Amino acid sequence: MYETIYHRPTSVEHAIQLFSTAQDAKFLSGGQTLLPTMKQRLAAPSDVIDLRHIAALAGISLADGQLSIGAAVTHADVAASTDVRQAIPALAELASHIGDPHVRQMGTLGGSVANNDPAADYPAAVVALEATIHTNARSLSASDFFTGLFDTALQDGELITRISFTVPQKAAYAKFANPASRYAMAGVFIARHADNSIRVAVTGAGSDGVFRHEEMESALSANWSVDAISGISVDAGQMLSDIHGSSAYRANLVKVMAKRAVETAH
Repeated sequence: MYETIYHRPTSVEHAIQLFSTAQDAKFLSGGQTLLPTMKQRLAAPSDVIDLRHIAALAGISLADGQLSIGAAVTHADVAASTDVRQAIPALAELASHIGDPHVRQMGTLGGSVANNDPAADYPAAVVALEATIHTNARSLSASDFFTGLFDTALQDGELITRISFTVPQKAAYAKFANPASRYAMAGVFIARHADNSIRVAVTGAGSDGVFRHEEMESALSANWSVDAISGISVDAGQMLSDIHGSSAYRANLVKVMAKRAVETAH
C-alpha cells in the first residue's frame, strides 16, 4: 500500500472541504473495494476521507410510505432493521446475503451504490424500487444515476448522503451467487408499485451493468404470474461472459432468477 493521509471528518461539509483541497482524494465508506485495491497498489489516493463517523449519513427512517436509509448504513444494519423488514422485506433479504458477515458489517449502502460494481446487489433494488439518490448537491432518480460499468452520474467530490425508497405493493429479489465471492452472477429484483406498474431490474449479468428488462415488465403487468415470463427470452448478446459463466449461461440464469423472484413475491 502506498502512503496516504487519513482524515476522519464529522460533517458532510468538512468531508467535501477536505476533498476539494486534496491532491487526489478518495472517499472511504465501507472500504470493501477501495482498501483491497490500495493494498494491491492499484489505487494510490493522496488522501482517504473516512465517512463512517458522520452522523448525517447514518440512520433509517420510515414515514408516509417512504423508507430513507443513510449512505453510511451497513448491509448488516439494513438486513436487521425493523423498518426495512416492515416496509420492504425484499431489501432486507437482499442485504442479508451480500458477501459474508465481515463484508456485511463493514460495507455500506452508499458505498456500494456509488461504486456501481456490475455484480453488486443494491443497484438492482435501487432501479426496481425507483429509488431516489440524494447527494450533498442534488437528488437523482435511479434511471439517471447508473451510467455504465463502475460509472455513475456523481461528479468529482459529490457524495451520496441517503437513498429513499417508495414502499412497493410487492417485491422480491433472487440471485445466483458466485460460490467464492458471493457476488451476483445474475440477480433479479422485481417490484410491483402502488400504481400497479412493474419494474424488473437485473444485476450481475449485463455487459453494461444494471439494467431493466422491459419485456418482462410488460408481460408481468398484463399477467402477474410466473407463466407470463415463461416464453420470454433474454438476449445473450447483452450479457457478460467471463471465466465464471458464458453469456448464454447468464441469459438463462436471468430468466430462472426472474421466475424465482415472481414466486417469492407471491
